[in-house]
Amino acid sequence: MPRSVRIASVNVNGIRAAARNGMAAWVEAAQPDIITLQEVRAELEHLEAALPGWRVVADASLQKGRAGVAIASREECSISRVELGDDGLESNGRWIEADFEFGDETLTVVSAYVFTGEAETPAKQDPKWAFLDAMERRLPELSADGGLALVTGDLNVGHRPLDIKNWRGNVAKAGFLARERAYFDRFLTPEGEPVTGQEGLGRGKVAELSDTRAFSEGATGLGWVDIGRAAAGEVDGPYSWWSMRGKAFDNDSGWRIDYHLASPALAPRASGYRVDRAPSYDTRWSDHSPVVADYTVG
Repeated sequence: MPRSVRIASVNVNGIRAAARNGMAAWVEAAQPDIITLQEVRAELEHLEAALPGWRVVADASLQKGRAGVAIASREECSISRVELGDDGLESNGRWIEADFEFGDETLTVVSAYVFTGEAETPAKQDPKWAFLDAMERRLPELSADGGLALVTGDLNVGHRPLDIKNWRGNVAKAGFLARERAYFDRFLTPEGEPVTGQEGLGRGKVAELSDTRAFSEGATGLGWVDIGRAAAGEVDGPYSWWSMRGKAFDNDSGWRIDYHLASPALAPRASGYRVDRAPSYDTRWSDHSPVVADYTVG
């Protein structure tokens, strides 16, 4: 019998701080079946203390107090995996997959935390390129033969100008670089179709930096679907992250960098997508808001 499974994803900006500041109230109100978490900055014992009664699988960063991803669920997953790419890839605490059995179907859920990067600093940007390369290889494997898969998390890339309030000021910065956005062009172009890329967003050097077509030539789409954009349509946002500085939250000057990316077979089963934005700055328990959607499986 098919059932609806509610999946939420959120960068908690430290699970212990989130638990102290009101995360439990949100969990009670939202009633998710599966929660994917990023930047937990903690060990498994801290996650289990913050989410009593939940089944939790996690991968901690090798750097104590940094990154860390987890998947919490009402029901036990059948298996979890943390490998992404080869041994040289820095993916510890940034990628975890869990398989869930619903009737005769298997749903793979991923919690991912992509590097922030820094455009002019290869030591910080190169690991991001390598991670996105590994994602580009892994997505077709997850969706092969009609696989039901959902990649969620803080992917640290605003795909289009609609995804960043102040996109003009960020065309040469990590998070909105043309090459970064070109990966998403490929992820989200219908399977097998040529990737055309996005038009330049400015003039002169800015346009050159902003035109993703140069990075998409000859590529074909992977067919994955951005559930948030599909639900919202061609509108600004809805944003999922706002700086803690200034009036960014009050002015809704944010970034949409937290995603539900669904495999081609899963995407038509999505409904009810929303961003659970806090009602006010002082009621936030993270600088990110949870993104939530329901999926029919089984």
